[in-house]
Amino acid sequence: MIRNFEKVMPATCPACQDKLRIARLRCGSCDTVIDGDFEPTGLTKLTAEQLRFVEIFIKSRGSIKDVEAELNISYPTVCKRLDEVITALGYKSSPVLSKREILEGIEAGKITAKEGAELLKKI
Repeated sequence: MIRNFEKVMPATCPACQDKLRIARLRCGSCDTVIDGDFEPTGLTKLTAEQLRFVEIFIKSRGSIKDVEAELNISYPTVCKRLDEVITALGYKSSPVLSKREILEGIEAGKITAKEGAELLKKI
């Protein structure tokens, strides 16, 4: 079961949508408080939707087919969301599919011609 991400620290400002920075840390055991200007790192950079996707992706052991089924989204959409997570974490995203895989996906009906064209533009 997916955790409730509503209590996760927001990644963007609700007023202007700019990235939020961390200003205060508090120890849950001794109440020590540290004030400062901290850059979010790792998974704290992700939105609640991206965290949910990552959790499903990990639960599915990286099986794009299982992620497709659980989220009821297409193969290219899974690839797009994975690329968004990779980029949000600060890494350069490389094409997930080769030209051949894209063309085979179109031929098999897993990828629409429009989706295939968009994927081919990224290569």
